[in-house]
Parts: sequence; C-alpha cells; structure tokens
Amino acid sequence: MLEDGHRLTGRYFGASKSAIGEVVFNTGMVGYTEALTDPSYRGQILVLTYPLIGNYGVPDRDRCAAEFESKRIQVAGLIVSENCRRPAHWNALISLAEWLEHDGVPALAAVDTRSLAKRLRECGTMLGSMGTESANEHVPLTSSEDLISHVTVPHPITYWRGEKQVILVDCGCKESIVRNLLDRNLTVRRVPYDYDFSHENFDGVLISNGPGDPKMCAKTIAAVQSVMARNIPVFGICLGSQILALAAGGDTFKLKYGHRGQNQPCLAVETRRCYITAQNHGYAVNASTLGSDWDEWFVNANDGTNEGIRHRHKPLYGVQFHPEAAPGPVDANFIFNDFVRDVWQS
Repeated sequence: MLEDGHRLTGRYFGASKSAIGEVVFNTGMVGYTEALTDPSYRGQILVLTYPLIGNYGVPDRDRCAAEFESKRIQVAGLIVSENCRRPAHWNALISLAEWLEHDGVPALAAVDTRSLAKRLRECGTMLGSMGTESANEHVPLTSSEDLISHVTVPHPITYWRGEKQVILVDCGCKESIVRNLLDRNLTVRRVPYDYDFSHENFDGVLISNGPGDPKMCAKTIAAVQSVMARNIPVFGICLGSQILALAAGGDTFKLKYGHRGQNQPCLAVETRRCYITAQNHGYAVNASTLGSDWDEWFVNANDGTNEGIRHRHKPLYGVQFHPEAAPGPVDANFIFNDFVRDVWQS
C-alpha cells in the first residue's frame, strides 16, 4: 500500500513480517546481491524493474565477498515481478528467498513492477507498507529517522597498506569503495560519520555514500568544513558529494524519484564526453547555489541535474554517481586514480 492509498497484491516470500519504508525503484538488470546490501538503501522498499530476479541465486559470502556491499541486507523490503525459486548457477549457495528469510526481510512477487515504477515516476517517491497484515494500515506521511547511525561503523577501523593515509568518513560506505582505496595502496582509516577526525594526521578525505537527507549530517558537514580550509584533497561520493556541497555553502534538494540503476548517462561539462554510470540517490546538489570558486563537473544527460562538482583551485570534488560501480559499468573508475594522485601530491 502506497502513501496515496494505491494498493497492489502479490505472492509473499522471504521473511513473514511487515515493512514500512520509502518505495524506490532500480532499473538494473543484474546485481541484486550488491543492491540489497548497499547501505544507501537502508530503510527503503526496493522495487526491481527487471522482470526476473534471483535466477543466479546468492553465492557464499566468504568466497565471493566482492558481491556484497555490507554484512547484511539493508533494504526494508523487496518487490519483484517474478522470483526465481530454483536458481541455476555454479556459484549459487542459496536462493534469493532463503537469503531474505535468513536476514529477516519480507518480499513480494507477482507484482506489476512496470506499473508501479510508472506510478512512482509520475507521482514521485512516496512511503509505503507491505505485509499480510500491515498492508491495510495507513502509512505515516513523514520519516525523520537518522538512517546513517544504523549503517556507519561504531568506532574507527584502520586498514594498513601504504604510507599515505586517507580518512574514509563512513556514512554507509559500500565495501567496494574500501577495496578501491586499498587496491591503490592507501592506508584507510574508516571513521563514523559523526567522528571528529580534525586532530588526526591524514593525507586525504573521502566522504562515502549513504542513506537519507544530507542536511541531517550536521556533524559531518562541520568536520568537512574544517578540512576544506586546509590544502588536503577531499572527495565525496553520492551522499558525500552532497555533504561537500553543503559544507561549501551550497544547497541540496530531493529528486522526484531519484536515480537508481546502472545505465545513467553523465556528461563531463568541460569535454562533453558521456560516461555510463551506476547510481543510487534520491537527493541532488543545486549547483547554482555554490560560490564562484566551484564548477559543475558532470551533469545528468537525462534530466540535466548535477552529477559532480569541483573546486577551481583546491583538490575538492565530488560525484553523484558511483565510480566503484559494483554493480555496473566502470567508465568512471579513473576518478579514484585522480584522487590518489592528489593525495600523493598533497
């Protein structure tokens, strides 16, 4: 049941429980293990528009860690058109239904996801409820829960690699971001989103992706502002880009239905080159609110919204898409190399 009273029925699978959350849709054809474990989906009911989901099952987490972005399923609920009950893949350990049941996440199949996605596009993202009992209850019209506190690390963690150290502000960080930094021989100090790291020694800062409204991250914004005054590279990804914009004095706004999928085209403003990117966000930066020292770096080729910002004189920049992909195209992976270069030159 959607916030506007629209109802859909289907076949229940996964955990036998109810769920309430913001209903969003993802257009990706593959990568449901990565999407379901992405902390940016925390508290949301995810609609997968591709018609057949679960056909390659769920692999062993210990042997295929790269297919999981966190330690558990993060979505509040899942809605699909068709759930494959008998997966066929050499790497499959369990089915999607078994995985959802194990992690306590309800799901709904046999739903017209095309119709549901069209409704969300026309009316905008809205809250909804699902379940055998709670689906008939009225959905609360607002949600102000601090979602990031549920997906950040509880205390700082250091991954030792090279001599250069980067602070990773964990607002709900995907594990693929950590792997990309470690693969480039950087020591990573992963800290909670509200942690004061200004007194520590480091050579760069990366602000991660995460769920919810960036304006609720007051402590993170303040910490980033203190670092921006120094000549230290600061790189924001997704929510991190929005936090960087807010720290720079800009503004953000909520998109009508967000960008979630693996085929979002982004144009580099300077070169007009188009990159196909993986995205998962419901908010965007209003680039016109930034000062004259900031430029738009990328724009979305579909709707013209901002997809990246950078400072004209300092190594400060952010992108709205996911350069680590996982899943999705790796067109934008070079941005990690640019960040590492700036870290070594700082």
